[in-house]
Amino acid sequence: MNNAFFEILRSGINSTLQDEGRFNQYHIGIPFSGAMDKRNYLISNHLVGNKKNAASLEFAYQGPLLKLKFGKVSFAIAGNVKFNVIRKNSSIEQGVCYKTFNLYQDDQIDIISTHKSVYGYLSIQKGFKGDYFWGSCSINTKSEIGSNNGKKFSVNERIYLNQAENDFCSNKINYINSKIEFIRVIKGTNFDYFSDKSKEDFFSKKFSVTKLTDRMGMRLKGPKIKNIVDTNIKSEGLIKGVIQVPPDGDPIIMLSDHGTIGGYPKIGVVISADYDKLIQLTASDTIKFKQVEISEAENLFQFYDLETKNILNQIK
Repeated sequence: MNNAFFEILRSGINSTLQDEGRFNQYHIGIPFSGAMDKRNYLISNHLVGNKKNAASLEFAYQGPLLKLKFGKVSFAIAGNVKFNVIRKNSSIEQGVCYKTFNLYQDDQIDIISTHKSVYGYLSIQKGFKGDYFWGSCSINTKSEIGSNNGKKFSVNERIYLNQAENDFCSNKINYINSKIEFIRVIKGTNFDYFSDKSKEDFFSKKFSVTKLTDRMGMRLKGPKIKNIVDTNIKSEGLIKGVIQVPPDGDPIIMLSDHGTIGGYPKIGVVISADYDKLIQLTASDTIKFKQVEISEAENLFQFYDLETKNILNQIK
């Protein structure tokens, strides 16, 4: 019987298990969820030799302090993250992202904080043990579905490992999380609901990311986007990355745990190739949008996908 687990000594701000998410469930009101930054999630899992959809621990801003109870395991952390490995004898090793480390019983991982970003990922060999709902163990705290009864982890709880005893692995990769000048979008289905000036402002002015941002949505502050038709429409389906504009004129970008329907006009949709960069923007960071056509968005995603595969192929 496998009894290996991490004891949570500090929970961090928003620590949850995430995998690739729930597919084909929108029609019954179940959002996609899954890792916010897919590329970093995949890299962290690949470094420890996991299958594509293995569960990782996602954390935001400050991560958890974890103590391994029983067994031994290699782990890797992806993102712009400051962390330490605290050994059983109290010696401290400074962590390095995109590199594997080995843990023995009673060693600790202290994930101190992300740096100029929001999300980071901790992956372990064979993955964390999750409870699966609609094909995924991803935790959605708004809907309270997924592992840990759909709740983020708290102090003194346990996160179980799929396998207690592992042959250590050794991998690393040189990877830099780059910033992009623009967040590229395609026109939304209600683009013509907005005034010419508002459409011009949307693509020429900067917006600030506010503190009213979580896994469900990102609220922006900037020039007011004026709706000249109707501030409310019949509720209709939403997708990840769609940009709604409520009556106050401040855009809201729907993120991974978004509701599946909404009744605010949609001015645009963030292209999939830019989503990882979008969700790493912190409060007070600025966004400038750039319009692209659907064909260009498709080509950019193909390039993003190929680039991700090439990065993963560098890891043996």
